[in-house]
Amino acid sequence: TAALASDILNLQFTSGTTGAPKAAALTHSNLINNARCNAAAMRLTGEDVVCSPPPLFHYFGLVMGFLASYCSGSAIVFPSEVFDAKATLDAVVREKATALLGVPTMFIAELEVLESKKHVITTLRTGLAAGSPVAPHLMAGIKKNMGVKGMLIAYGMTETSPVTFITSLEDTEDRMFTTIGKVLPHTGAKIIGSHGEILPIGQKGELCTSGPALQRGYYNDEEKTQEVMRFDENGVRWMHTGDEAFIDAEGYAHITGRIKDIIIRGKFRFDALGDSGENISPAEIEDCLLKHPMVREACVVGLHDKRLGEVVTVFLRGAGDNTPRPSDDQIRQWVSQYLGRVKQPKHIFWLGDSDVGQDLPRTGNGKYQKHLIRAKGDLLLKRRGARL
Repeated sequence: TAALASDILNLQFTSGTTGAPKAAALTHSNLINNARCNAAAMRLTGEDVVCSPPPLFHYFGLVMGFLASYCSGSAIVFPSEVFDAKATLDAVVREKATALLGVPTMFIAELEVLESKKHVITTLRTGLAAGSPVAPHLMAGIKKNMGVKGMLIAYGMTETSPVTFITSLEDTEDRMFTTIGKVLPHTGAKIIGSHGEILPIGQKGELCTSGPALQRGYYNDEEKTQEVMRFDENGVRWMHTGDEAFIDAEGYAHITGRIKDIIIRGKFRFDALGDSGENISPAEIEDCLLKHPMVREACVVGLHDKRLGEVVTVFLRGAGDNTPRPSDDQIRQWVSQYLGRVKQPKHIFWLGDSDVGQDLPRTGNGKYQKHLIRAKGDLLLKRRGARL
């Protein structure tokens, strides 16, 4: 029989940032429509050459790379079987790529190669970054050292095919640095409170999306499907993303954290700062740290503490370029200056130190696997003899 647009085309596994991955059942309509929207945002034509290092087993490489290129008639280049920064830059130069895709860690690695291997890149017109927040100085480095004229930031999840929000090539740098853009055509979005009520413009709550991007459900897991996909009073089915966000008056969405990714500091008793319990957003602290001129990468988790319940713990990577690494006290002062003392980190680990290693556990699309990173932090504290 002929294939229908509503038929399941792909079982795409979720990232597994907090636990075991789930199989999202995505249809022909899901993937092709999402690919067309991505291609339109990048303004791809038959004259473009897209360099796509993300893997094809992940939605970034499959939908935002391959299918977007297919829908627009552009050429696509896969630079290597597994990500290789030098091979990617070689492919950009050799194939005269006009668009470059990647998660922030890929762009970081490519810029590090550019520091020592002076590739001359003159053909890039645009680029697309997704998967995790993009630091302002990383965006500036991409534009300056790769000659990219207009970068795009996309937001979504495996269950939404994946993109539901994307910036525009006309957006100002401020919009690029601080938002995930506007909702895609034919896609619904709302911010809800803890009781499911729709919140007004500018107020934080859980981001929910609806429309043609939504998965059919998790394969053979109706219970998990119903946990995140719920009908409203009008019969519209919404994906509850688990992300905390707000939408401003101009329709731009701002991600402010994860609903469940919260550090509860001072849960058990009043601490020295006078707190009886503080809910802290790791994403807010990560965003603050990424604005530090000597920090290139930041991951924040909560680790167990006997007195306070949980304490802020950060994993950092220095800016490179022979830039000196700030002291731990300087990092604490930076966070305290902008967010207050309660949110300053107790434990600070630097990527590159012998016991920390060069990188953190990640998913296939570069997102931090925070449950594994917390375990890594606990182990480091035990090895260093820290008091838990």
